[in-house]
Amino acid sequence: MSLHLVPVRSREAAEFVRDWHRHHPPPAGQIFSVGAADEDGALRAVAIVGRPVARHLDNGATLEVTRTCSDGARNANSLLYAAAWRAAKALGYSRLITYTQDGESGASLRGANWRVVAQRRPRSGWHTPSRPRDSHGAEYVARTLWEAAG
Repeated sequence: MSLHLVPVRSREAAEFVRDWHRHHPPPAGQIFSVGAADEDGALRAVAIVGRPVARHLDNGATLEVTRTCSDGARNANSLLYAAAWRAAKALGYSRLITYTQDGESGASLRGANWRVVAQRRPRSGWHTPSRPRDSHGAEYVARTLWEAAG
């Protein structure tokens, strides 16, 4: 099967994530999204890119791939990670990052020429008494920080 890049509107990307992502809902916002479609034009995968979730990384020059997901289409996520980096650079950004959870191989990221930057310990969540927040199911999971190379 051959995949090609397609533009995807915010609402369509969020709907795809709701339908196909294993463990997260769609992110709250985005800067842009991109999709991968098959020869028949059926959307098979999406990537959503937005401001970094960690505020110390939100410096105006960095973006984060906040979600990718596919319906199982082979090599779709690698195609999207590479395209997201090209698009971010074209928009003037100098850094693109993302995270994988412990247990995820990162094969799609390596396939798109990304590199590991850091390992992050599990967090107990974002809730604090001064700023209550709901659980999203990713607490107590170690993560790997990746960065697009080049």
